[in-house]
This record gives sequence, structure tokens and C-alpha cells, in this order.
Amino acid sequence: MKSVLVLCTGNSCRSIMAEALINTLAEEKYIAKSAGSAPVGFVHPKSIEVLKQHGIDTKELHSKSWDEFQGMHFDVVISVCDQNDSKPCPLFFGKHKKLNWNTPDPDKKEGTGDEIKAAFKKTFNFLKSKIEEELL
Repeated sequence: MKSVLVLCTGNSCRSIMAEALINTLAEEKYIAKSAGSAPVGFVHPKSIEVLKQHGIDTKELHSKSWDEFQGMHFDVVISVCDQNDSKPCPLFFGKHKKLNWNTPDPDKKEGTGDEIKAAFKKTFNFLKSKIEEELL
């Protein structure tokens, strides 16, 4: 069983969804955790909603700091930051495989409720595709 750490800044949307997806889709190969360099302290309700719509368990998900994982070894560290964002993408030092999945933050989407909901679904589908292509 390989370990995966998924990083972003807030640990509320993208990294949380990736953690849940990896633990569901690749449960035979990987165990995933997620964290943020500046965690917001909650999981975005739309992230929970889209995960539940796909039958993914959300009970154990919570926003946390990457400080919890300093000094720990992970086989793979995945950054899901938006490279077009002004915030720097967190770097986790150590000997591990590094993947960078440039993922726009759905929480920054402006528009109607349907447009925002669509942004979260798009993020979910993008992360699911990346997991299927690169981890399975």
C-alpha cells in the first residue's frame, strides 16, 4: 500500500475531493491524506455535496494543516493548485514522487448557483480522470 499526500492552500475543495476519490477509486493501491498550507478550517459544502452525489463517503474528511504531516514519508505528493493563481503552490520536501495537477479552484467561480455547482462537478471529473490516468 502506497501513501499519497494531496496538497493545496485551503484544503477545502480540490485536495479534499482528491483525497476522497483516491481512497475510493484506488483503495487497493493507495491510502490518501490531504492538507493545506493555509487551511480554511472547513470542507466546502459543495465539495461534500458532489462527493455524496457519487456515493463517496465524506465522514472522515476535514480541513487540516500540512504541519500535521511534516517529517512523515509519503510515496506520492500531489499538488492540485491552480498555476494561474497568485498564491504560491505549497512544496512538500522529501523523497517522493511529485505530481502537479493544475486544478482551478471551484470556490473562486463566480456566477449563478448552477454555474458554481457546475464548477465543482467539473473539478470532481477532472480529478477523477487524473487519478484514473496516473494512479490506476
